[in-house]
Formats: sequence, C-alpha cells, structure tokens
Amino acid sequence: MLRAVIFDFDGVITDSEILHLRAFNYVLAAYGTRFSTEEYYKHYLGLSDSDLFTLLIDKQILRIPKDSIPTLIKQKNRYFEQLAKTEGKIIDGVRDFLSMLKKHNIPMAICSGALRAEIELILADSNLRSFFDVIVSAEEVKKGKPDPEGFLIVLNKLNKNAPQPISARDCIVIEDSHWGIEAANSAGMHSIAITNSYPPEKLAMAEKVVTHLSELSIDDLRRLCS
Repeated sequence: MLRAVIFDFDGVITDSEILHLRAFNYVLAAYGTRFSTEEYYKHYLGLSDSDLFTLLIDKQILRIPKDSIPTLIKQKNRYFEQLAKTEGKIIDGVRDFLSMLKKHNIPMAICSGALRAEIELILADSNLRSFFDVIVSAEEVKKGKPDPEGFLIVLNKLNKNAPQPISARDCIVIEDSHWGIEAANSAGMHSIAITNSYPPEKLAMAEKVVTHLSELSIDDLRRLCS
C-alpha cells in the first residue's frame, strides 16, 4: 500500500546540480584544481559534501588534512547559497506532482545529501516547504548514499506521526542517480528514477524510469506498492 513518497532533492525537486558544481569549483580553484561537468556528473554527483571532499583527499587530488573538510564545506555552502538565491529553480512539474500527492493525503519527505540550510533556502523561496513532513539532510547521517541509512531515518521519523506503522515496502523513493536508487533498494523501498541527470541505462536498477514527473499518476504509484 502506498503510504509515503520520499524525494531526493538536487536533480529531483530543484535543478541545482550545476550550482553545486560551480560552488565546488569555486572552493577547489584555491587548490589549483576543478571538475569538468562530465567528470562531476560521472563520478561525484549524489555524494554528500563531506564524502566528496573525503574522496578527493583519498585520491590525493586535494593534498590537505581531513580536518580541513568542515572549513571547505562552509566555504562551498556560502557560495552555493549566493547562487541559489539568484539562480535556483524548481524543476518543471514538481509543484503539480506534490499537489497531487497532497490531494490524496500521501505524506512526503526529502532524503538528500545536501545540507539542511541549502534545502530549506530553496524550499522557502519556492513556497514548497509545507509539502514535506520530514527532511533528512547530510548532517543527520553517518553514511551517505548508496548506504540506505538516510532512507531508514526518514522512515523512522515518518512513523513517529503515522496513525499506523509504515513499512519500507509502503514507500516510494524518487531519485535521479544510481547511488540514490541503490540506497532506496537496499532500504527495501520501491524506487522510481527520473532522467534529469543520467540516461535511462544508468538507472536500470530502478523499478520504473521516467523522464518527467507528469508521467506518474496516483494509480501508477499505488500499483507499484500493491
């Protein structure tokens, strides 16, 4: 039974992946390196800020101590917020899709590797905050996607206010990356991939792949959970 829909944020709710890339490159420029768009989307999209910087240090792309990571994250976050205020936008069709779920009293949540401040900023500016019962951001998990920890935390939070227990199989996750789909599947949840960031063949592990949220009706979602 369909009891909840959980969304990734960047690349699903908001078209902000390119803003993250620009913010990362702003920080990395001080160390004489940068990502190409192809490189970022192929290897790093979907990682939390902490995991991304850790990976760069492990690869010796950044030759700095790991205790510098919190400072790098703050620098990146400040620049991202500047970009989001002027260039952040909600993906076409998201508002209508959220309204459809609300009409049918389906609880909604966000599980994202983005920072809480980044998520709240964009939701507030777009008047979407009221749709979401639960938000789990990078600060609340020890292991980012593809680990299922974030989705399991979301489920626990949803159950605190649910009149009847919600199981993992009652939840649908909507993601744009293979890391997110892997995490959803590992959490025992149903998965839908949207091709905003990757081609369909990269998202084949999802139960359903769509190019736009308008392709999904409430009956489609219910059938997935039946």
